[in-house]
Amino acid sequence: MTPLLNLFIKRDLLWQFLVRNIKSRHRGSILGAFWLLANPLLMLSLYVFAFGVVFGGRFTDSPNESTLDYALGVFLGLNVLSLVSGVIGAAPGIIVVQPNFVKKVVFPLEILPAASVGALAYDMLIGFGLCLLGVTIFGAGLDLSVFLAIIILMPAFLIALGLGWFFSALGVFIRDISQIGSFLGLALLYSSGVFYSAAKAKATAPEIWTFLQWNPLLQIIDSLRQVVLWGGVPNWSSIVYCWIFGFVCLFVGSWFFNRLRPAFADVL
Repeated sequence: MTPLLNLFIKRDLLWQFLVRNIKSRHRGSILGAFWLLANPLLMLSLYVFAFGVVFGGRFTDSPNESTLDYALGVFLGLNVLSLVSGVIGAAPGIIVVQPNFVKKVVFPLEILPAASVGALAYDMLIGFGLCLLGVTIFGAGLDLSVFLAIIILMPAFLIALGLGWFFSALGVFIRDISQIGSFLGLALLYSSGVFYSAAKAKATAPEIWTFLQWNPLLQIIDSLRQVVLWGGVPNWSSIVYCWIFGFVCLFVGSWFFNRLRPAFADVL
């Protein structure tokens, strides 16, 4: 049975593990679940000050772009990036640290990476909601095009789930894979357009853009800024590419996990 089909069949169990992962993050802390909202709010305030006030960065040359727009744009990009980089960092150890589940023949192991991805997606959506609130209160306000964000964001979830299955399976056999997670996260940070727009990258570094344009996260982040900050429309050809990339990543990760799963018990 494929991991995708099993997720649907065992969706109640997936939900239980997802809720458990979210609650366990702040168990024992004084403020508890308050940090789910406080952390992204504090980060948003930091980015507004650092990138909006101190550095005064810009995504465009338009005089209509404010320092707050840039700060919110950076926060929006980091929010999306945190989903994928968080999966890359956490996935290699998800199966390894829970060997008891591996020895249970009837337990659907694909739920463990999926629940971890879901918890990261939950954090990302909270940050995204705060960004929308910031644009509404302090920015130019939201346009109806903001509803296109759903179509733009979905490929990021597909990519994250595919990578979660891939790296969690690989981490069982190659423990060193977890050590390169920080490097991959840093590489994605600078190649995904968090601090610059696709238009600026194409204009100032066309040779590098030849390679950067194939990064789906860059296209997702840039398109999100268009619809959230400026009420524009995304580059639909880029979004179609992101969806194709997302489905390929999802099915490759699913196949890879399913292929290696029978051997998990032999090494744990």
